[in-house]
Amino acid sequence: MNDVEQLDTARPEIRPAGGRRTTKVAVVGAGAVGSTMAYAALMRGSARTVALYDINKAKVEAEALDLAHGIQFMPMAEVVGSDDVAVCTDADVIMITAGAKQKPGQTRIDLAEATIGLVSKILPELLAVAPDATYVMVTNPVDIVTYAALKISGLPPTQLFGSGTVLDSSRLRYLIAEHCGVAVQNVHAYMAGEHGDSEIPLWSSASIGGVPLLDWTGIEGRGPLTSADRDEIAHEVVNSAYRIIEGKGATNYAVALAGSRIIEAVLNDENRVLPVSTLLDDYYGISDICLSVPSIVGRHGCTDRLAVPLSPVEIKGLQHSANSLRSVARKFGY
Repeated sequence: MNDVEQLDTARPEIRPAGGRRTTKVAVVGAGAVGSTMAYAALMRGSARTVALYDINKAKVEAEALDLAHGIQFMPMAEVVGSDDVAVCTDADVIMITAGAKQKPGQTRIDLAEATIGLVSKILPELLAVAPDATYVMVTNPVDIVTYAALKISGLPPTQLFGSGTVLDSSRLRYLIAEHCGVAVQNVHAYMAGEHGDSEIPLWSSASIGGVPLLDWTGIEGRGPLTSADRDEIAHEVVNSAYRIIEGKGATNYAVALAGSRIIEAVLNDENRVLPVSTLLDDYYGISDICLSVPSIVGRHGCTDRLAVPLSPVEIKGLQHSANSLRSVARKFGY
């Protein structure tokens, strides 16, 4: 039996009484990110059932009820919320958004200790009710938390990974599209490394409509992306979350949409290329740390990492990001 066959038997289908296959997503944490992610998943029709789990009984039940009142205007689905972990039973995908809230001026790394402590408590409880789920860590600092969660759970890196720089790459594409005057859907570019201050844009592999970005000459009077333009865009990507948090207290809309895209890649077995945070093994010399690189995401989780072309500067930047994360992970005993 090959690996694919073994994986197929390891992920049983969930079938209701009528025998028709359904899908279930559980979102852990009913705060700004978690509740918005549930909303985004429902609006996009990402799953047939969306479950919200939070220790705050009044909050999670209120969020679920508010969402349920709008089901008439969404693709057909069911939403449930509870402070009992059993609400996550047999979920296909579990999105973990619960964690310490990032305050203005606070880095994601500052959140590590409190969030790892929380994950170490809730992850075994979740595994007891949904051992076959694909686990996606969303809470920050996502790379450190993902690495710790793998150690805590013993799950393979295919089954547990982080949301990584999926959102950061969306920010990058938006800014490139805005500068160049093209549709964001025609921009292909990735942020890689840490979901945080040491992340880097992969300019060498970026393109617009098949044209390498570094060869882009501009359209309709818009010039190419100069080195200064690229530096400005990269700076904006890295710092945009801080600006949003300072202005409104939390980022929630875009990260929820990014999360729902990961959910769909898994449930629809899309084998979509997404820059999720995953455990690397000799990726451009980087091993034993979780960070984001373009990866294949489908029904069996995160199965492959793409060795996209990198310039020497990008390789150095990725290795620097890995070393920064590794030093933080070691501080917490991982």
